Amino acid sequence: MADPTRKRVVVTGIGVVTPLGQGVDTFWGNLLAGQCGIDSISAFDTEGFPCTIAGEVKDFDPTPAFPSPKEVRRTDRFSQFGIHAGWQALNDSGLDLAKANRDRVGAFIGSGIGGLITLEDQHNKLLERGPGRLSPFFIPMMILNMASGMFSLYHGLRGPNVATCSACATASHAIGEAWRTLVMGDADVMVAGGTEAAVSPCAVGGFGSMKALSTRNDDPRHASRPFDAGRDGFVMGEGSGVLVLEELEHAKARGARIYCEMAGYGNTADAHHMTSPAPEGEGGARAMRMALSSGGLNPEDISYINAHGTSTPQGDVCETEAIKSVFGDHAGSLAVSSTKGATGHMLGAAGGAEMAVCCKALETDTVPPTINYETPDPDCDLDYVPNEAREMEVNAIANNSFGFGGHNACLVAKKFKG
Repeated sequence: MADPTRKRVVVTGIGVVTPLGQGVDTFWGNLLAGQCGIDSISAFDTEGFPCTIAGEVKDFDPTPAFPSPKEVRRTDRFSQFGIHAGWQALNDSGLDLAKANRDRVGAFIGSGIGGLITLEDQHNKLLERGPGRLSPFFIPMMILNMASGMFSLYHGLRGPNVATCSACATASHAIGEAWRTLVMGDADVMVAGGTEAAVSPCAVGGFGSMKALSTRNDDPRHASRPFDAGRDGFVMGEGSGVLVLEELEHAKARGARIYCEMAGYGNTADAHHMTSPAPEGEGGARAMRMALSSGGLNPEDISYINAHGTSTPQGDVCETEAIKSVFGDHAGSLAVSSTKGATGHMLGAAGGAEMAVCCKALETDTVPPTINYETPDPDCDLDYVPNEAREMEVNAIANNSFGFGGHNACLVAKKFKG
């Protein structure tokens, strides 16, 4: 149960870099229009790969978010995404860092995989040209804490700083732990989310060898189809989603625009299997119950769930079962959609981009569709907002993220009421 005396936390800024566009307005508009950012992979030669499609970020220019072009060259693509999304979020928030106490402004920007593109490139150099040709920036470019670390360095943020890593739950854990940091009074502002750039030969080949990816290569825009009976695996995506979370009184004192109130957070482990979810989504269900309890919300208070919904045969069924176990009779009244049909699965960045979606749903009373939903699956029998965005009253939301290793995260947020 939520403590009425604890500090309240609001969202005041959003930044996104996605296969559907960069910047929250572009991303949100394309999402509501039912567009899809998945296409044939352009980053490398996919001959011989079982999956040749992905959601790639196109026309990305990181330089506005960096001190100099030299710094861009010293940074892996995953860090570029995260630093850019964080820069967007700060700008969107209107926070004047020159007037802020930077000892109380922090950043939690995580990644599920980190600098895999740099690792592959440098390993090839090692094999072809020897250790003397390895870049002195190889290690700092590769390690997954560097998006969070360099973002703080560029903006002089001296508050709490860590980089979460929990596979596909990474960004939601980062946001949840940032919320907890603010509730506890350890900071005034936190910039939090996730970033990923793993559309690379090793990642696409590795996930393909697990039989986790869709092989609908001849129809990329319809390959990711969460909850649809014809789903055959997820599609890789890349990008970043970052929010500015702020202690309410701090936000009010500077007259900040408020998207919504972050209300609660659940964090559990399946303790079941390396990659498969627990039967009936039991671990995810516990995370949802924990989030509702910490936010002082009842199941019937929730209007919309942004589902993890990866388009995998087993995962979508388990999440559906988990939702029904938590929400009971109210489950049939919920709007539940997965935006991964449009973006692909952005791995460690997914929860950040999807929490941005939830903030916009609360702000606009509109929920995005689950695209490519054509054939109902009798084991997935909720209202998945098929194919068209829906205007509806959205008073509170839940955002689910589940990762390999049995990591589960759920965030709940609600309309801000002063």
